[in-house]
Amino acid sequence: MDRTVLFKNNSRGDDNRRSRQDMVSKLRKDKRNEQLLKRRQLIEEDEENQEYEQNTPTVIVDPLHIKHVIQNSSDTNEILSAVQSCRKVLSRERNPPIDEVIDSGLLPHLVQFLSFEDNPGLQFESCWALTNIASGSSKQTKSVVECGAVPHFIKLLSSPHLNVCEQAVWALGNVAGDGSTYRDHVINSGIIPPLIKLVNPDVSMSFLRNISWTLSNLCRNKEPPPAMDVITSLLPTICALLNFGDKHVLSDACWALSYITDASNDRIQVVIRSGIVKKLVELLAHPEVLVVTPSLRAIGNIVTGNDEQTQCVINHGALQHFPKLLWHKKNNIQKEAAWTLSNITAGTSAQIQAVIDAELLPYMIDVLQRGDYKTQKEAVWAITNFTSGGDPKQIKNLSDLNALPPLVAMLGVQDPKTVTIALDGCHNILNNAFKLSEEEGNSVAIAFEECGGVDIVEKLQNHENERIYCRSVEIIDKFYKGDEEDEAVEQPTVSNGKFEFAAPSTNPNANFQF
Repeated sequence: MDRTVLFKNNSRGDDNRRSRQDMVSKLRKDKRNEQLLKRRQLIEEDEENQEYEQNTPTVIVDPLHIKHVIQNSSDTNEILSAVQSCRKVLSRERNPPIDEVIDSGLLPHLVQFLSFEDNPGLQFESCWALTNIASGSSKQTKSVVECGAVPHFIKLLSSPHLNVCEQAVWALGNVAGDGSTYRDHVINSGIIPPLIKLVNPDVSMSFLRNISWTLSNLCRNKEPPPAMDVITSLLPTICALLNFGDKHVLSDACWALSYITDASNDRIQVVIRSGIVKKLVELLAHPEVLVVTPSLRAIGNIVTGNDEQTQCVINHGALQHFPKLLWHKKNNIQKEAAWTLSNITAGTSAQIQAVIDAELLPYMIDVLQRGDYKTQKEAVWAITNFTSGGDPKQIKNLSDLNALPPLVAMLGVQDPKTVTIALDGCHNILNNAFKLSEEEGNSVAIAFEECGGVDIVEKLQNHENERIYCRSVEIIDKFYKGDEEDEAVEQPTVSNGKFEFAAPSTNPNANFQF
């Protein structure tokens, strides 16, 4: 369920599940910390590229001078040297002069050189320069696209020179990473057949990393997402990449799957049918955070689907990994794990029982109490979804494990949505206790009061949020109204100079009324 829709404690199943839309809205506005949208290639002393640098003199790096050399020289080596100088200045780690190169009018020449099949060195240097220009802003990427570079890049995917081919893969990854418009432009230009053909056991690991990253960019961005036929054509190759041991390849392949599953249930189902869920679950135990983060996100996205899709994750043993995930050293992984569990506890009673059987309740309560704030918010959802869909015996587990104190503590946070969800959880636990027995109800009600719940809820009756106000009034009226009546009865009156007390209530159940 989208977080813009208030949680309903009497609804069940799929409606309680929440997409990542609000959870990662900031990440979608900025570049992801975990995986870059674009990459700029810096200067490296790579043996494959040195052959083009050893015998070429250095020229002045002013873009206008480079353009002058290119336009007026008939010496192939001099032109190569000029383009190489352009590439080098664009490979500076800080403040590369991308706009200056664009404004100089060099791009059409660089694009033209991509077709010089008899000069692979010139193709390589031009492609590298264009790669770094495309790594810049959307406006800078647009300059590369509008110069007609994309069809040339795609043609270079079939180049017999691997360094040229790899550079073209990188360039296309940068273009596709700019957003859904250029992603679709790259796809419609024919990238998929030659790109997936490059994935084979003989390709270098460096090359494979670039391929997997570019594949992930072909899957990312939701507005709109890639066409379904694109996903089905890419999925077998992405799944094959999960059989490689390299952590970077695994990471990018998992990111690709996370982008695909961050969508409607039919796309989640395509991933499930591929048979890759088992491998994703196994990668939750990978020693590298670089791999665990996207594999957990993909699993989390899958359980936002329907009950059957959630059950697929459970059947493959995912829950056994959650104790370590909830206690992971990285707060972000704890948060993702809590969010994933919140969507599992929004499932069926059997799925809630699976969470109990995996002995995850103590971990959920622990992160609710000691986790960082973002993780605590996800834990509130997990607990409250549990109280909404669990049967009375299941919900009693929360009372027995002392879940109320940390849940009550979350009533004091500033976020109205979190307070609302925590109130729902408290109400459900209290309500369930009285359904079990009057004795159990009284015990839980006393525990709620002793941990400060009643005092906080009474204050929340003055909250400006209507939902918080209504729920707070309901809790007091439903479970503690008798206390107020008792206080009224016990107030003495003065008659003839003496204190007199009213007769006590004859209703033994007056303290806790429904």
